[in-house]
Amino acid sequence: MLIIPAIDLKDGCCVRLYQGDYDRVTVFSTRPADVARRWENEGARWLHVVDLDGAYHGEPRNQRAIADIVHAVSIPVQVGGGLRTSEAVQKMLALGVRRVVIGTAAVEDRSLFAHLTQNWPGQIAVALDARNGTMVTRGWRQPTEIRAKDLAQEVVSLGGATIIYTDVERDGTLTEPNYTATAEIVASVSVPVIASGGVATVEHLRRLEAVGVAGAIVGRALYVGAIRLADAMALDD
Repeated sequence: MLIIPAIDLKDGCCVRLYQGDYDRVTVFSTRPADVARRWENEGARWLHVVDLDGAYHGEPRNQRAIADIVHAVSIPVQVGGGLRTSEAVQKMLALGVRRVVIGTAAVEDRSLFAHLTQNWPGQIAVALDARNGTMVTRGWRQPTEIRAKDLAQEVVSLGGATIIYTDVERDGTLTEPNYTATAEIVASVSVPVIASGGVATVEHLRRLEAVGVAGAIVGRALYVGAIRLADAMALDD
């Protein structure tokens, strides 16, 4: 199972939110590129970067920090947050990002999503951000009536290469992942599923591996020392 450190960007800094609440933010570093180097030096094989300002405003806002991260490391970087047009995706990939993560646009504009997967096959991941099993969009502020499982099946049929499933009520809480909901997503699609939200211990990662996920994104637990990346990497094939 792939262990992927998260770097969330707000105002150019590396931060973590609690349950996606922009008013409950902790700043961990003002130099995100240094954080990226740290995770690479400790063995990470991928990085997961989220432009929180981009997700909130609907367009990328931390391109400079993202470019610095990409240039600072040799491992692949996936980026999400505010990528809601073909032009935004193209510019992000031009920075050297290996894979883009589409959330709101996958929910609101299926024709755009199909266009993205056709133009950049294998490089389009889908963020399934859910609360009580239904999708939330626009920086997790807009509820919908779309069930995550249904959207997962549809976007895979349109060419989505990877699913990133987040239970937003677990994100940043250091409680535990939503194993039941994650397993449901894994069982419903044929593409790799990456779990996110609530990981606080290596045992949580082991249970996710048993569920069948291809990877797990770890954020706050790494930053506060609840998990050492070296210990988590023992699960990374």
